[in-house]
Amino acid sequence: MHYTLITFILFLAALVYFKIADVYNIIDKPNHRSAHTEITIRGGGVLFWFAALFYFAQHSDVYYLFFTGITIVSMVSFWDDIQSLPNKIRILAHFSAISLLFYNLNVFEILPWWGILLTYIAAIGIINAYNFMDGINGMTGLYTIVVLGSLWYVNHYVFEFIDGTFIIYPILASIVFLFFNYRKRAKCFAGDVGSISIAFWIIYLILKLILDTESLVWLLFLGVYGVETVATILHRIYLKENIFEAHRWHLYQVLSNGYKMQHRLVSFLYAFLQMVISTIVITTHTILNDFILFAIVLVPLSLLYCVKFYLLKKISY
Repeated sequence: MHYTLITFILFLAALVYFKIADVYNIIDKPNHRSAHTEITIRGGGVLFWFAALFYFAQHSDVYYLFFTGITIVSMVSFWDDIQSLPNKIRILAHFSAISLLFYNLNVFEILPWWGILLTYIAAIGIINAYNFMDGINGMTGLYTIVVLGSLWYVNHYVFEFIDGTFIIYPILASIVFLFFNYRKRAKCFAGDVGSISIAFWIIYLILKLILDTESLVWLLFLGVYGVETVATILHRIYLKENIFEAHRWHLYQVLSNGYKMQHRLVSFLYAFLQMVISTIVITTHTILNDFILFAIVLVPLSLLYCVKFYLLKKISY
C-alpha cells in the first residue's frame, strides 16, 4: 500500500477507536501522581497494532511470528488498560511474545544459554522502560520517531538488515498518534497497549540489527530511556520504595510536575537528546571501540540525570 493511504487508514482507525472508547468509557482519570489534569481517552497507541496488522496483511509469509507476538502483548495490554490485570498474566504474555520473537530471529540457535538469559532480561527491561517513560504528552510518539528514524537511516545508508517498509509503518503510526497526542490538551494517551506494542516492535528491529552486525552498540539508540529507567529504579531502591508502584521520580516528571515545564517541550528535549546520541553512534561506530562509545554516551547521560537531585533540593516535591 502507498504510505499516504496507510496514513489515511490509520487516521480513520484512530477516529473509529475514539468513538468506541467514548461509548465504553475507556478513559484515563488523573490522580495525584498523574502529569495531566483532564480526563483523556486511553489506548490511542492501539494504532501501532493496526500498523502491524496492515504490514502483516502484505507479508504474512515472513512476519507471522512477529505479528502473533505483538498481538499477544497488545491484547493483554489493552485489557490491562481497561481493567487492571495481575502481574503474572502480564509477565506471562510478555515472556511468550518475546519467545516467539526470539524463535523468529533464531536467537535460541545463535546465542549460548547465558546470552539468551541476558537477552530476555534486556527485552523485558526495554518493554518496562517504554512503559515507565510514557507519562507526558508527546514523549512516546516523538522518542519513537527518533529511534525508528535512526534505524531506518542505518538500514538505508549503513547496513541493510530488514525491509525498510517494516520500519516506516510504525513511523506513520507514530505521526498519526502525535497528531492527537502532541497537544496542550491531548485527545488520547498511548496507554499500555501503545507503549508496550511499539517497544516490542523496536526490540525486534534492534535485536535483528545486533545479531546481523554482531555489535551491541545499537542499544544506544535507546540510551536516554535506558539511563533514566535504570537510574530511577536505583533511586527508588535507595528510598526503599516498591519499584512496581506508580511514582513521580523520573527526571521528566520532576521537570513537568515540579518545575511546571510544558510537557511538549520536555518531550521534545528528550527526543532531541536521543537524536544527538543516535547521530554520534551512527557517525562513530566504525572508528571507535564499542566499549569507548558506550562510555562516551552513558557517562554524560548519567551525569545529566543527576541534575534531578539538584532540582529536587530547590523545590518541595
